[in-house]
Amino acid sequence: MSVSCGLEWVVCLGCTRWAWKRLTYIGAYDSETWPAAAPGEFEAVPRICRVILAIYEDDLSNPKFAPPGRGYADVDPAGVVKRANYEHVGNTCPPYIVYVDHRHKEVVLAIRGLNLVRNADYKVVLMDNKLGMQMFDGGYVHHGLLKAAQFILERETKTLQELLQQNGPDYKLIFAGHSLGSGIAALMTVLVVNNRKMFGNIPRSQIRCYALAPARCMSLNLAVKYADVINSVVLQDDFLPRTPTPLEYIFGSIFCLPCLLFIMCLRDTFKQDKRKFKDPRRLYAPGRMYHIVERKFCRCGRFPPEVRTAIPVEGRFEHIVLSCSTTSDHAIAWIERESEKALELMKEHEKPTTPPAQQKMERLQSFEEEHKNALERAKTLDVPHAVDLSEVEIQEGASPTPPSDTHSETTSEEKSAGRTSWDELMDKLFTRDEGGKLVVKEDIKARNIVIE
Repeated sequence: MSVSCGLEWVVCLGCTRWAWKRLTYIGAYDSETWPAAAPGEFEAVPRICRVILAIYEDDLSNPKFAPPGRGYADVDPAGVVKRANYEHVGNTCPPYIVYVDHRHKEVVLAIRGLNLVRNADYKVVLMDNKLGMQMFDGGYVHHGLLKAAQFILERETKTLQELLQQNGPDYKLIFAGHSLGSGIAALMTVLVVNNRKMFGNIPRSQIRCYALAPARCMSLNLAVKYADVINSVVLQDDFLPRTPTPLEYIFGSIFCLPCLLFIMCLRDTFKQDKRKFKDPRRLYAPGRMYHIVERKFCRCGRFPPEVRTAIPVEGRFEHIVLSCSTTSDHAIAWIERESEKALELMKEHEKPTTPPAQQKMERLQSFEEEHKNALERAKTLDVPHAVDLSEVEIQEGASPTPPSDTHSETTSEEKSAGRTSWDELMDKLFTRDEGGKLVVKEDIKARNIVIE
């Protein structure tokens, strides 16, 4: 009798301890050991947020959803080269715009987030995942998001080529997205980085992606590999980067989200980190992480936001936060507002030291070292398909187009034709099944060729 009572007490104490730890866990703990971000590296984030918000406007000259304060002061309506609405893209991807920012010398392709009232975003993009069965570039990615990324690139490659050619080599190529669009933008970036020949041999350093409230769209090895070009921005307790549940389940039960998050939180409590690393199909938020922190434990209201950054391998937003702000922190309007506040505070507290050019060079060197350390850490932890540091250095130091059998055949034809054809590349790597869906060709799988 006493033994059974003792076991009951042990179980009760264990459950109480678990509930206390989970209910008192706040989003700030995820990045408490990360260093603070510098204003120069974070400067583009609030501006990119406003470019994404511009997608929701029918007329930027008479905006309906302008952010308070600055509004769209740094988004020139004349810079919008192309606007793709649902009439143009159908059910294949969310709406997007192509925008040229002459002030900052950027060609931007921005994609909006999920439309909760549109079934196509669920069925065609989110539901088409096949449990992460899509092998891509030595890792795994979300199948539906990859198809949407391929669709947009098929439509806009020529436009981007022309804009980069017209504006010169100083212009950067920027991909940006929010929520669902963030995953599409990240995978578009991977495609372009591996096919820079198609964009006038643009240097890797001239390509950037800003994934706001990022979706888990790629395996850990890819998330670390492309941390030098992909930047993910997370506001405090945002649920999406933390939820390992497939995207289709999250948004399919959006109105029961608190129950789903609690169940996932309970399940992941008993899953060891080693098992997570060993699962090659487990998807993560991509690239370098920027965490905007504005709330503290047992404190009410929002505090002045601060931004922390790192390229984490372990603890990559693995803990679900049981908070009343998990959904509001996902909103693009809140991310724009808090990122602007954080940037203003960073500029106020920035101490003048060395000249800006020298300071920028030193910061870029630390970025490179941090990226190399993350790649080495992933290899040490035996992350599936982790990339060797030597391979990345060879890729960065070699010609913009990495060598492979498939790609060399494509480039030889391109030279004779005088320009690159995106359709030819897609035909060599993919075929369509009876339902009209893109699938990787069997001979590509058999030869274990990296899709580039």
